[in-house]
Amino acid sequence: MDEEARSENSESAAGPSCAWGERKVSPALIVIFGATGDLAARKLIPALFNLYFNKTFPEPGAIIGCGRSELDSHSFRNQLRRECPAATGNHPRWPEFAALLHYRVVGYDDQASYRDLASYLAGLNERLGAEGNLLFDLAVPPELYPIIGTGLIEAGLAREGGEGRGWVRLVVEKPFGHDLESARELDRVLHRGFREAQVFRIDHYLAKETVQNAIMLRFANTIFEPLWNRNFIDHVGIVAAEELGVEGRAGYYEKAGVLRDMFQNHMLQLLALITMEPPTLFSAERVRDEQVKVFRSLRSFTEGGEADIPVLGQYGPGRIGARTVPGYRQEKGVPADSLTPTFAMLRVFIDNWRWQDVPFYLISGKRLPRKDTRLVIQFKEVPHSMFAGVLGDTISANRLTLSIFPEEEIRLSFQAKIPGHRVCLRNVDLDFRYYDDYRGRVLDAYEKVLLDCINGEQMFFWRQDGVEAAWEFLAPLIDVCENCGDRADKLLHYEAGSWGPEPAAGWLNRLLAGGDN
Repeated sequence: MDEEARSENSESAAGPSCAWGERKVSPALIVIFGATGDLAARKLIPALFNLYFNKTFPEPGAIIGCGRSELDSHSFRNQLRRECPAATGNHPRWPEFAALLHYRVVGYDDQASYRDLASYLAGLNERLGAEGNLLFDLAVPPELYPIIGTGLIEAGLAREGGEGRGWVRLVVEKPFGHDLESARELDRVLHRGFREAQVFRIDHYLAKETVQNAIMLRFANTIFEPLWNRNFIDHVGIVAAEELGVEGRAGYYEKAGVLRDMFQNHMLQLLALITMEPPTLFSAERVRDEQVKVFRSLRSFTEGGEADIPVLGQYGPGRIGARTVPGYRQEKGVPADSLTPTFAMLRVFIDNWRWQDVPFYLISGKRLPRKDTRLVIQFKEVPHSMFAGVLGDTISANRLTLSIFPEEEIRLSFQAKIPGHRVCLRNVDLDFRYYDDYRGRVLDAYEKVLLDCINGEQMFFWRQDGVEAAWEFLAPLIDVCENCGDRADKLLHYEAGSWGPEPAAGWLNRLLAGGDN
């Protein structure tokens, strides 16, 4: 039996419930600004190659790389082949995919470049029959977003419909602004020509299977939602541990730090997905409405006490496995007296009926022992133990773990008796791994987000009111952390390869219990 038939039989036996069948991918021209940069070579081009290889690439379609480098299409293809991961650049089908790659020199602040680009795209669209559909991806430093957005708008490239023009969509990578005001200014610039429905703000964490399945777990099953509240849950942990350091991104990271880089987007989105109220309908707008309500319900740090000031840290030299690695201040491009945090632990509260006074621990840091991303739902202990005289005073409480990396799985921990004549309890797990008994194609995060952009599906993308609500929550905290007089004293140093500053390491070990930390 061939692979496709086995996949069909497996799905039939499992009895899947699918909202949509396979969609036909509409024709499109995909325009990548910053096409000679690292993001394009590492993520975008390999994702588009996989879509092409697996027959989910726009048909007809093409990829137009834009940048300031003086290249032609031939040299652009050769450069990508060298810089893309080996699985892409050395694939036997690379030459046929490369035929879809084109290159245009664009001066980002030169309006004539955008007019020339508009003319080129019109001609290419006519030759290919791409129905006038355009997807613009801004794989450039954030300070270029408003410049390129303005160039596209003034060249008429943001307009949809009309003669020779279909849909037009703009893909924006995080960060969405440096603070609340810059986020609003970026929005004002883009909305001079792009409607909100045309703007796709990528957060690739939201494309991961475990993250998206959080909605299904809660709202497609009756066993979890009745317990999903302050009456049964003691605390929640959201962990995004990274083994890597800044990896040549010091220029960006010095301006951002861990709070802007991870918390304003990834961490708050994960928080919203597991705490939001049930949407009335599984649609992009209804789901994002509920997420925004969570952001607006977050308790301000100014209402808390000293205990709610975050733990901030910066990694020093150390060892990751067998490797000796430099400290943050020894990284290329980082000042020797930098006070930029690379680690943070926040304790936050959601002031609403469901979650009142339940603490949420959000932890992320660089140069930790391993990459590990998970959401931990820690339930309360049993209210009364009938086993106190036999087993002692404490029975381990139940725990639900949604693991995103290294495994995509859901694990429920509960108590069971050890076989034998003695009364002894042990922790046992129910495990569900996403790809066990699944033989279909697995899309990585960037493949899924690009396919969603092409299909116009915005459910797992940021909406502007969510961006602003997240900044409104974090901005006062960032301001205090960056402008307080004892900033250096509050920044705790930790050794690379450890689990972070001492006040947070204990919490990380508790939340990662069951791993190999």
